[in-house]
Amino acid sequence: MSRRLVLLVFLLLAGCWTDPATRLAYDLEAGASRTGQAEGATYTLQHRVPSKSGECAGPYRVQLDRVGAIIVWCKDASGTVTVSSHSTSYHARFVETPQTYVVDKPGGESLIVGLERRAGRVQVTGVR
Repeated sequence: MSRRLVLLVFLLLAGCWTDPATRLAYDLEAGASRTGQAEGATYTLQHRVPSKSGECAGPYRVQLDRVGAIIVWCKDASGTVTVSSHSTSYHARFVETPQTYVVDKPGGESLIVGLERRAGRVQVTGVR
């Protein structure tokens, strides 16, 4: 593989690692592993958005879709979308989302996600 191709692949992958939706998906994966194995075990995930310095400094909207997608929209003070994350479904291997959640948060406020083990799988039970 040429050096240019290796560099291009690295830059493309690095962009995926820094995406707000992907970071939330990684936190959901970690939260699923922290949810106890017993039926009914719960865990509350606190995800800091922005989770990268200088990103999403203002209000933001998060969508966890029942079909398995996460999308994050960063807004400015007037509510105009300035950054839209890529959609990811990485977390769907670890948690189920039985309904769609769309939550608007003020700048700097953490996203709180409730998780519970039901029928052997970890499910999202609430997002605020």
